[in-house]
Amino acid sequence: MDSTDRRLLTALQQDGRISNQALADQIGLSPSPCLRRVRALEERGLITGYAALLDRTKAGLPITAFLRIKLANHAPATVSGFEKAILRLDEVLECHLTSGAEDYLLQVVVDSQAGYERFMRERLHPVPGIAAVETSFAFGTVKRTTALPLD
Repeated sequence: MDSTDRRLLTALQQDGRISNQALADQIGLSPSPCLRRVRALEERGLITGYAALLDRTKAGLPITAFLRIKLANHAPATVSGFEKAILRLDEVLECHLTSGAEDYLLQVVVDSQAGYERFMRERLHPVPGIAAVETSFAFGTVKRTTALPLD
């Protein structure tokens, strides 16, 4: 990946809907080489997709919770079963395997405190292998970005 690729990726992270012509103008390429480079970045897996970023509150999901999950054991069946179950929970935006006292960190969005209780009782508690859950609620967001620092 050279500096032109980095500039392309930075521009696309800022505006994934930018036209190829505008992108080429911004980067200083002609449209054909610009498009070839973007396609090559997609084929190499650096660009994994494009998405619309939504306002969570306006979408009706104003509650963000961070859950620290400790598994009962680390047997392959327990770990695999947990991870497969988490993939099916739409409320879970992110699930990270972590070091430390807990095994996983989840970011969850719900519509209300009652919605969080329903998520816990009906969706998460039935997942086998969970020994403990600790939850922290976000009161606000200081920074949220999807852009990687490619300097």
